[in-house]
Amino acid sequence: MLIVRAASRRYGDDPALERLDLEFQNGVYGLLAPNGAGKTTLLKMLAGLLPPSEGEILYDGEPLADLDEKYRMKLGYLPQRFGYYPGDTPLKYMQYLAAIKGMNRKEASERSELLLDAVALGEAKRRKMKTFSGGMIQRVGIAQALLNDPRVLILDEPTAGLDPKERGRFRSLLTQLGRDRIVILSTHVVSDVESAANEIILLKDGRVFAKDKPEGICLMLAGRVYETKIGDAEADAFRERYAILAERGEPDGWRMRFVSEAESALPQWQAVQPTLEDVFLYVYRDAEGRAPERMLFPREPAGSGKRGESV
Repeated sequence: MLIVRAASRRYGDDPALERLDLEFQNGVYGLLAPNGAGKTTLLKMLAGLLPPSEGEILYDGEPLADLDEKYRMKLGYLPQRFGYYPGDTPLKYMQYLAAIKGMNRKEASERSELLLDAVALGEAKRRKMKTFSGGMIQRVGIAQALLNDPRVLILDEPTAGLDPKERGRFRSLLTQLGRDRIVILSTHVVSDVESAANEIILLKDGRVFAKDKPEGICLMLAGRVYETKIGDAEADAFRERYAILAERGEPDGWRMRFVSEAESALPQWQAVQPTLEDVFLYVYRDAEGRAPERMLFPREPAGSGKRGESV
């Protein structure tokens, strides 16, 4: 078990994380928050790379600082950016890292081949990595994090650069890995964890805002998410009044998905089941009520037949 107990982290006088209390057992944990919310800081603390300014982090009852090398032998870690030699092949790179970890040559060779196959790089294992796409490099990073068959696997934005097919393969791999080890990944892409994570952790203002199963997180907006059709003339006023989660331009107006705090709904509103993405967008909306990364394309004059779309 990995335990975070009243742990804080400050950079000078600036607090990054404040008095976090978390427990991790075998399973997949999705750490969700916008960029800059402290996800990477927390992961570095869990990996033993950053000590807490206050509080402690324990693995199997012992502080990480005391375990030192013993903990690193149980840890697999993928940072947002990892170092490699562009002239190396994935196989050579993996075997080099295996030697650093103290694996014998036979074990290193077998494990490297197995993992490169698992991330669909078996056919490219002898190609130089300088010829790889960003997604292929990221798959090498995922493979290297698994080299020592870690009991704790920490992944920082692991799906950056992966296409939809690769993301699906990665989620399947996560589900398998989480059955007998702790897997913690940070992301701001909700779909990466929605189906694979056993629990979701939301960080906000340097603290744990929520920690629950995905369906439990979705209950935060139960009975408050609706969809409706709004005409052009009423659209701006509607946006001012309600927290808009998504909107789509249509020939005769706008299809809005939104959160209402009112106890009763209007007849033209259709109640919908809240999703994890709905909660993410609502929790991290800005002071004006706009959801993060929700962008409105310029609207054409009425009658043009064109509409923008918000995502």
